[in-house]
Amino acid sequence: MNGADALLATLSANGVTICFANPGTSEMHFVAGLDQSDVRAVLCLFEGVATGAADGYARVTGQPAATLLHLGPGLGNGWANLHNARRAHSPIVNIVGDHATYHAALDAPLQSDIGAVASALNGWFRRVERSVDVAADAAAAIAGAIGPPGRVATLVLAADASWDEVSAPPAWPRARASAPAAPDAETITRVAGALGPDAALLVGGRLDADTLALAARVCRARGARLMMETFPALVERGAGVVEAERVIYLSEFAIHQFASVRTLVLVGASEPVGFFAYPHVPSRLLNEECEVLQLVAPGVAATSALARLADELDAPDIEVSVGDVPARPRGELSARTFADAVAATMPEGLIVADESNTSGVHLFEATRFAPRHRWMTLTGGAIGYGLPVAVGAAVASGSRVLALESDGSLMYTPQALWTMARENLDVTVVALANGRYAILDLERQRVGAVLAGAPSEQLFDLDRPRLDLAALARAQGVPAVTVTSAEALCDALEDSYARRGPSFIEVRLAPAF
Repeated sequence: MNGADALLATLSANGVTICFANPGTSEMHFVAGLDQSDVRAVLCLFEGVATGAADGYARVTGQPAATLLHLGPGLGNGWANLHNARRAHSPIVNIVGDHATYHAALDAPLQSDIGAVASALNGWFRRVERSVDVAADAAAAIAGAIGPPGRVATLVLAADASWDEVSAPPAWPRARASAPAAPDAETITRVAGALGPDAALLVGGRLDADTLALAARVCRARGARLMMETFPALVERGAGVVEAERVIYLSEFAIHQFASVRTLVLVGASEPVGFFAYPHVPSRLLNEECEVLQLVAPGVAATSALARLADELDAPDIEVSVGDVPARPRGELSARTFADAVAATMPEGLIVADESNTSGVHLFEATRFAPRHRWMTLTGGAIGYGLPVAVGAAVASGSRVLALESDGSLMYTPQALWTMARENLDVTVVALANGRYAILDLERQRVGAVLAGAPSEQLFDLDRPRLDLAALARAQGVPAVTVTSAEALCDALEDSYARRGPSFIEVRLAPAF
């Protein structure tokens, strides 16, 4: 047995049985060890797909997946989606192969400061250079990932630590989750006393129906508002589920949204701030008089604390609002008819990976009373998350996943389509082709950067030449169609839900802005 075998055995003993991989020379002993391991490896053609898939797996299950990355450049290629995972508090165990200890000093072409790249994720990091340390360090990495809160853990494995022999221990070391700091009785009492008609509860992170119902009961007991961060990691939605008021992305509107809030209680969320700075617009969204209290830290499960708060307030039961699902839309495709088509055709249990950006402005409204589903959002704002997260969610759940992608962001990680085809994953991809970086049209207006002519305008134009997204999908083994009407979109969605495996729907529509 060598160090790589010990690593795989430790992962398996701790329930980490999925590895999204893009290996190289330094990881070959890990790859060879897969033949005798129950760890399932899923090949990804780009490191950003592997890291995003691990994020999607963690969001759906709450448990870590592993990634296998090659040296510093491999970790760097996966960094953007690790940033999104960090913001989602997703537990991930990165395994990064490194040069052998004696080779690293020679400054070979792929030598880099892996620690510097990993440390920017504010997670857990360790370098293991001896095979005898591999098992214990792997267990520590898993513990570092699961927290709580969930974090990105990076274990850098020197090649000689991977190939050197080691004896198997009587039992493989087990990771132990740390105990989250529960709010004390004084905090519960203080929050209960601060709630009232001018207060709001802001929830975030992974939000299931039970957590949302408890939060709604707390708010009803004191007439407070229930709000949700703009980009939660995962939220359960649909018929029979409480819907929280989502913080508006645009700072100008969010400031108005919070104008009457004098007390904000954070439940698994951070204090809301603008996504960017804008001239003459405050970066903080809360008014100066607003008191901020924290009930539960970001990335920590909130159900227990909310139950205690509900008991403190003797909170009443609630009735969840009911409403209608939009009818199947007809006619031309627009942001409105696209949203209605998604809502009208949604099956029960769907998982949505939403990176629709400007074209998805009506989605939350349209799907409010759709069959129960789960929704994942772009927590860290790093583009290219949607397709990889959909891969991980499909591997984790076995449920149908709907990936809603805009054309610009799809081109960051299109390699995920190949993995969907290879693994025959039940993912429906809807690619919204408006031929623009439409979000930049909106943002340049907000910052006051007026375009004066063709040289600047061309940086937003994706139409010269026009991307043939359906052809791109077919080239990677995913059946694809292009639709130009709302009726055709509904038909294509229903057809994709009725059969196994991935499918791709290119939707031609006008920009939302």
